Amino acid sequence: MSQDESKGLPMTAKWDPAKLQAEIDSLNELDHSPFFKKVGGYIKRSGPGLLQSAMTLGAGSAAASVVAGASFGYKLLWVQPLAMFLGVCMLAALSKVVLTKQEKPYKAFSKELGFFGPLLVFLWALGTISASVIWHFPQYGLAAGAVKDLAMAATGATELSVESAKILAICTGVVILLINIITVWSYGGSRTGIKIYENFLRLIIFLVILSFGAVVVCNFGRIDWTAMGRGFLGLDAGPLLHDGNNLILVLGMLGAAVGINMTFLYPYSLLAKGWGPHHRTLAKWDLGMSMFIPFVLVTSLIMVGMTVGGVYAGDMLRDGLKPLEASKVLVDLIGPAGRVIFDLGLIGMTCGAISAHMVVCGFTLPEMCGIKYTKWSFRICALLPVVGVAGVMIQLPFWFPVFASAICFTMLPVAYLIFLIMSNKKSYIGDEVGKGPLHALFNLILVVALIISIIGAVIAIKTKVIAPIMKNMAKPAVTATEEAAPAEEAAPVEEAAPAEETAPTEEAAPAEEAAPVEEAAPVEETAPAEEAAPEAEAPAAEN
Repeated sequence: MSQDESKGLPMTAKWDPAKLQAEIDSLNELDHSPFFKKVGGYIKRSGPGLLQSAMTLGAGSAAASVVAGASFGYKLLWVQPLAMFLGVCMLAALSKVVLTKQEKPYKAFSKELGFFGPLLVFLWALGTISASVIWHFPQYGLAAGAVKDLAMAATGATELSVESAKILAICTGVVILLINIITVWSYGGSRTGIKIYENFLRLIIFLVILSFGAVVVCNFGRIDWTAMGRGFLGLDAGPLLHDGNNLILVLGMLGAAVGINMTFLYPYSLLAKGWGPHHRTLAKWDLGMSMFIPFVLVTSLIMVGMTVGGVYAGDMLRDGLKPLEASKVLVDLIGPAGRVIFDLGLIGMTCGAISAHMVVCGFTLPEMCGIKYTKWSFRICALLPVVGVAGVMIQLPFWFPVFASAICFTMLPVAYLIFLIMSNKKSYIGDEVGKGPLHALFNLILVVALIISIIGAVIAIKTKVIAPIMKNMAKPAVTATEEAAPAEEAAPVEEAAPAEETAPTEEAAPAEEAAPVEEAAPVEETAPAEEAAPEAEAPAAEN
């Protein structure tokens, strides 16, 4: 690969260098401009941070914020800002490396990290693809559920017929898919296309903030401003953290604000914009204004909405609460409008996340497969996660989310370690490594972020990988007993005794007492299906 091919992406630097140079000249002028003019100029030129916001503000963030607000009110408002601050610092370290060298990280890091470099970057990319495809399903599932809830709110129905729900879910999936294909394909076309996509994300994020903000405004008089301020400062969190389950919730939130696919998306979105050394200051502002502030606003508004909207009813962990369940509770206090607004906010969150998943696959797959970046290679690879549209109708099999969790949560600390090493590698980025007290402080923050990500990964693997596997392994003994009934039904009654003798005595007795032999089978046959659905749903809903 030539030096020229190793740098940038074809959608900007190699297509329109004149416009890129004009942007660099305007940035140099902004550096010497008054503060408010500088802020306005940076906001106008932001972009990669918007993709990060879109990806992190999805079904997982909605579920985590609903649970935190419904369980503990204002008391955990400090968690999401701290989690995102650590994530922003790690991405800032990554941007320093990428903008200095303008090289594609996949190949550059593979070379610079020595013997294990190729394996580490491959697992980094594999985790990105796995997360983007598998967690695509629950985004569509949440969107379809929100549209169904809107339909019930509009008609006053407590439930839709099976046929109506199916048609509505399919239509929702098709519409959202088409919207995202159009916008994502525009991103892979030109600088103008990137602008179109970024404006789409700005609109989505604005509508999400507006939706959840409206829920809070409707309950403005209920806000306890003192308690909310104490919540952002974490002054009331101490007693909660004495409970191990609450501590696990907090540590999990701290370690999961930034996903593995976000770490791959960010450097390539910088290159797609054609950004380089002259854009380092802009990149920092972009992370703050386009990623940190929207994330904190949305998650905080959801948590405050849960508190003032009546969903919060005292300090008690409500780990199983789903966002759509919370929207129905809001009806009792602020009427159907609150439910509708909340559902629209959820739909907006999922649309942004779906598009960001597609964009990152358009970047990642060509790198893994050694495919040259072109407009159409990006567009075709971006279609990889669209299989997730099936999420409007089906739940993922048990092992899908287990596999994704194992890869993604294991690789996030590895990715953080890579960024920490590369941002301090003087042989690669020279004097841009930095020096002095501020550099030491920044490195300390990166180390803290790395430690938190490791703790979050351990918790996530325990709760989302090991625990589900152990639970699934415990099921065959029960299933075997339950499957004895069909054998008894198929055979004459006198042949049923051996089947009953193979099962434990205490399990056979209830079956014989509950009903005659020929009636027991249908009851027992439905049990496995009813038990399987929640287990398939739980991991997807949490991520």
